[in-house]
Amino acid sequence: MFDKILIANRGEIACRVIRTARRMGIKTVAVHSEADAHAMHVQMADEAVCIGPAPVGESYLRGDVILDVARRTGAQAVHPGYGFLSENAGFAAACAEAGVVFIGPPIEAIRVMGSKAESKRLMANADVPLVPGYHGTDQDFATLSAEAERIGYPVLVKASAGGGGKGMRVVRSASELADAVAGAQREAKAAFGDDSLLLEKYLGRPRHVEIQVFCDTHGNGVYLFERDCSIQRRHQKVIEEAPAPNLPDDIRRRMGEAAVAAAKAVNYVGAGTVEFLYEDGGFYFIEMNTRLQVEHPVTEKITGLDLVEWQLRVAAGAELPLRQDQLTRKGHAFEARLYAEDPQRDFLPAIGKLVRLRPPAENDHVRVDTGVREGDSVTMYYDPMIAKLIVWDEDRDSALRRLRVALAEYEVVGVTTNVGFLGAIAGHPAFRAVEIDTGFIERHRADLLPPPAPVSDKALAAASLSVLLKRREEAQAALRARSDRYSPWLLANGWRLNEENHYDLRLMDGDTVREVTLHFRGDGYEVAVDGGKPMPVTGVSLADGLLTATLDGMRTRATVVQQGLDITVLIDGAVSRLTLDDPSARAAEQEGGSGRLSAPMPGTVVRVLVEAGQSVEAGAPLMLLEAMKMEHTIKAPAAGTVSAVNFAAGDQVSEGVDLLVLDIAEG
Repeated sequence: MFDKILIANRGEIACRVIRTARRMGIKTVAVHSEADAHAMHVQMADEAVCIGPAPVGESYLRGDVILDVARRTGAQAVHPGYGFLSENAGFAAACAEAGVVFIGPPIEAIRVMGSKAESKRLMANADVPLVPGYHGTDQDFATLSAEAERIGYPVLVKASAGGGGKGMRVVRSASELADAVAGAQREAKAAFGDDSLLLEKYLGRPRHVEIQVFCDTHGNGVYLFERDCSIQRRHQKVIEEAPAPNLPDDIRRRMGEAAVAAAKAVNYVGAGTVEFLYEDGGFYFIEMNTRLQVEHPVTEKITGLDLVEWQLRVAAGAELPLRQDQLTRKGHAFEARLYAEDPQRDFLPAIGKLVRLRPPAENDHVRVDTGVREGDSVTMYYDPMIAKLIVWDEDRDSALRRLRVALAEYEVVGVTTNVGFLGAIAGHPAFRAVEIDTGFIERHRADLLPPPAPVSDKALAAASLSVLLKRREEAQAALRARSDRYSPWLLANGWRLNEENHYDLRLMDGDTVREVTLHFRGDGYEVAVDGGKPMPVTGVSLADGLLTATLDGMRTRATVVQQGLDITVLIDGAVSRLTLDDPSARAAEQEGGSGRLSAPMPGTVVRVLVEAGQSVEAGAPLMLLEAMKMEHTIKAPAAGTVSAVNFAAGDQVSEGVDLLVLDIAEG
């Protein structure tokens, strides 16, 4: 076994590998960019070395620098995690040349399976069922167009290299193909350095079922059952579960055996995942991921195994710890991916400081894999995943109930997240009834992403009470600094001579002014929202952002976090955002005109589609912005004339800057 390994990754997966290595008595070396100097994985590792500036091309993708660190620190092996260099055959070859063990499959397996086109040609020869498609090397548009006609629309345009939904488009008619091909090629080139594409028949309502496989250098290969990853948006997985529900046992076995056959066809070694589409009793090979998957914890929960430990043992030359007939599964597990992103804005990634980050308590049923802590920042440079929430129980219904509870308990303040969206999926009747396929989110979009509702009276009351208690504490602190500690003024309890005292607050709920009046009472308060019936409040306390009170006869707990004028309330699993009304600030915000189109996040301008003086219709695309390796289209909010274009293709832009100015047509 290795004495020391280097982890060529960051964030959650780096922390995950470190935990297993530490348990096995293996020392770890972390590498990090300048932006990650104080990151969680850096502090967890035994040693850490900076490898360059924040951009991944100057740090985490610098295989030569990483191998130099391995040499200098005496690391005997490199664990690549997932993403970055994990499926880079060139890096695996460089490791071999440097005499460092690459904790992953053989170079040729990475190369073959890294090309969706070549892997599918190989699978066809191995009699693994494939979706009808085109996997050829001729990338001329005329060829792609002819092949799309042969396959029949709708077709799926996919990047041959890479994954994660990047470089992927659904094309429903021939008229859409040219734009889809051009966009997919640009995304694929930016993300993977390879713009080659393949085409597949787009199945109507398939499920995405994948098999976890493991092989060693002694000729042994097993499958560790399956995961259902059908809940996706933009072809990226959102919630995964194991085992796949309502899958016939015969299909499970045949799919597992096909996955092992696929792995052995390329002399595979280590952990890998063979992905299939399943529909109407048939299953079709999609691709093989030659690494550990993001969703591997659900397999660990139902098998009781540590897949990272298996990786390390196999890479060190050991045989697989178990054979196929020794593998068993128990119970059901879910994984939900918590991201800093805004579901209401088409899942745009969000950046900012994690002002409050409190996950649910971990136990035998709940596990949290993360690479960030409270006070850390989500930046523009890396994937905005905050954590993976994994739950387990004896059956699917029980596990799903635990998922809903754990999501409701997760507290994240400082960045917009998808926690509420995940909770909506977990609570949806169709999801509970296993009416799932890869189109689930789009089909139920109206249920999962309803228009923002007004902030509840309960949340408004909690916010107002928190503001009042904090101001009272500040007043008491100021008085203590200059008064006798027995002074009656330190009570600050709202008492007034000969009249009732009350406290008025104006809070902004989006663009709506909400008015809250708090009346002081001998045993607490009464709270009236928007002139409504006062609610009695007793037993109020506030500690570390947690407000506890009996509100209108009901014991209530809410987390309230105030940042300047901004207030975030987490109550009953819902997140409400309010702003203390400041008339001067509101006036300043309203200046500048509605025709200024700003960058929704930091990124790079890919294309400018209009020029100054050009007239455009509502919804017309004006500019393409690339952020987090995904393209986002800036569209005209209304008909008008472009009066200014402030950036050109290739320019880097910050969040909030004015990209274009549009003079809105009157009427």
